[in-house]
Amino acid sequence: MGKTKPIVLDGRTGEGGGQLVRLGIALAALTSQSVEITNVRGNRPRGGGLKNQHVAAIEWLAKVTEADVEGLSVGSKSVRFTPRRPPTELFQRNISIRTESGAASTILVLQAMLPFLLFASSDTKEPIMVELSGGTNVSFSPSYEYFDQVLAPTLEERFGIHIERQLKSRGWSLGPLSRGSIWLKLHPIPKGEKLKSLPPPPYSFPASFEVQSVDVSIITPMHSHDKLQETVAENVGALWPDAEINIKFVEDSCSDARWSVLLVAHSADGIRWAKDVLTSAPKKTKGYDRFIALLCKKLCKDLYAEVSLGGVVDEHLQDQLICFQALCDGPSSFPRGDEPANESLDGPLGPLMDAMGELNVGEGRMRREKTAGPFGHGSTHARTARWVVGELLPSAEFYNKGDLVKGVGFCVE
Repeated sequence: MGKTKPIVLDGRTGEGGGQLVRLGIALAALTSQSVEITNVRGNRPRGGGLKNQHVAAIEWLAKVTEADVEGLSVGSKSVRFTPRRPPTELFQRNISIRTESGAASTILVLQAMLPFLLFASSDTKEPIMVELSGGTNVSFSPSYEYFDQVLAPTLEERFGIHIERQLKSRGWSLGPLSRGSIWLKLHPIPKGEKLKSLPPPPYSFPASFEVQSVDVSIITPMHSHDKLQETVAENVGALWPDAEINIKFVEDSCSDARWSVLLVAHSADGIRWAKDVLTSAPKKTKGYDRFIALLCKKLCKDLYAEVSLGGVVDEHLQDQLICFQALCDGPSSFPRGDEPANESLDGPLGPLMDAMGELNVGEGRMRREKTAGPFGHGSTHARTARWVVGELLPSAEFYNKGDLVKGVGFCVE
């Protein structure tokens, strides 16, 4: 049974948006702790409060944990969640969730569910299959393509989490009303076992960070495809002349209001960085060449700036991995600096590569961080995620501005 006195999170802290809600509820459900979130999304315009995707995820977690919940409605400024059943009591192996709004992000719903699903092992070790109906390409949310090409492969490579996945239909937050669907299958961690951190290959700066190839995924109106591919190739070629350009797929979005392009850069040692754009063409556009030129130039420049930081993850991947770092057994590191990397300083990696597996705190090589508020390197989302994790998993240890995390080795019996 969860604690009667909840852990209180002020929803205005740090990034003050939906990530704080998803992560707080996800960890509360997983660890059977009571949590209360006040001032939900308090830093967001138009009043904040719970959105459709938050309600869909919390409703499902409340149902499977038989939680006592207060304030669970769209627009609610506070929510209290007290779970009463652990993940091992999830007997349902086929899960279907349909968000009330077709534009609610399926990937963000999954973000709140995944930690619980990961530890929901049954005695028969059956896999769990999930179908989520809602948006797949939604403003201010990771696209399905980002999940498929960046987050899911990283979870498998660095934590051994294999997620089979399929885009069944596409749903947009832009243009005509639509609803999409994704399907997933995963094998939870067996009872008594812990999530493991798998070490990366040895990195050296700058050789390991040189871009070898760039994958391009295009979902735009059909009339734009040829010009868009040509312009992306020109911009990528100007920034990385030796990089191979791979067109992953080109798809008709069927509307000038729907332009989605994802670039994923890969290094020779398996590092990936991504940048994407989801936008609409101006309604009074007479010709699309200038719009395409500006879109491609900005997207490629943003990707170049990300790569130049010399991190082993991009901005959005870093904050999404913090939860798994804190849950796993032992140390893991996904450094990403705040300034362009300097070869003489060995990039943002510094002493971390030697320190992995050896936390020589007493020698001054590693400095443990306090978690009383958002902290560390990276985006406001990353700093806020570390704070939320510190509140729900106080045994997790963060070092050197959060670049190194020593997980709690969470497991269920």
